[in-house]
Amino acid sequence: SGGFRKRKHDNFPHGQRREEKENVNPPSALMSSFKSFQLELDTRHDKYERLVKLSRDITIESKRTIFLLHRFTSAPNGEEILSESEVKLDAVRRKIKQVAQELIGEDMYQFHRAISPGLQEYVEAVSFQYFIKTRSLISVEEINKQLIFTAEDREETTNMTSNSHDKEPHTWSLKVTPVDYLLGVADLTGELMRLCISSVGNGDIDTPFELSQFLRQIYDGFTFIGNTGPYEVSKKLYTLKQSLAKVENACYTLKVRGSEIPKHMLADVFSTKTELIDQEEGLP
Repeated sequence: SGGFRKRKHDNFPHGQRREEKENVNPPSALMSSFKSFQLELDTRHDKYERLVKLSRDITIESKRTIFLLHRFTSAPNGEEILSESEVKLDAVRRKIKQVAQELIGEDMYQFHRAISPGLQEYVEAVSFQYFIKTRSLISVEEINKQLIFTAEDREETTNMTSNSHDKEPHTWSLKVTPVDYLLGVADLTGELMRLCISSVGNGDIDTPFELSQFLRQIYDGFTFIGNTGPYEVSKKLYTLKQSLAKVENACYTLKVRGSEIPKHMLADVFSTKTELIDQEEGLP
């Protein structure tokens, strides 16, 4: 009839033909190795995605803590604000504890890009709270002391049998790297600049001068690093310089014109001058 001749194996389903092909060619040692590689890479990718989600949660909770701490200057009950911020930071540390559990037996630097944004935001929140309390900068050693967890802090879901529990370390920690610490401190300067604005608006004349000296010390420390440090650190040096210029401009306004401008209008004058600085520097 002129039609195509049907092949003899076309009468069998596609799945059955595949099974016959696998039976004819049993898996070799090379294929077994690649399957083990695939399983290892899938496991590592899943862990990376879990760490990204935890880092996102840490970032969100740390930002909420920073927003809360900005109410310290205007709230009549400052101690309650600090106590509430400590509760929020404890919740952030519980998230960091989950990150530490994920990294047990792993090289942290292989997953550093996944957790770095959250650690930077946590450093910013902790250092901001520490400055409000002590008017000084928290050290990276003090931050890492707060990130040491004991065996009693483990989740119930991670408890194994008694034999395996004895083999596990009694303490473990997640260390903030020097780069994450420097980037978090660089972001802190922006929050201190906003604290200066709110302090001026509340009629606080002393805080801007304290912030000016503190930011100048931080800026001098970053200039010692210069271009020899990581690229991210040198990139944030420009933003740090802008924050310092705005705070120094506020101090200049308070020193020169503070006596002739009513206190409730100082914040408006300061905001206008900072907008002019941004326009001159070409900032959005």
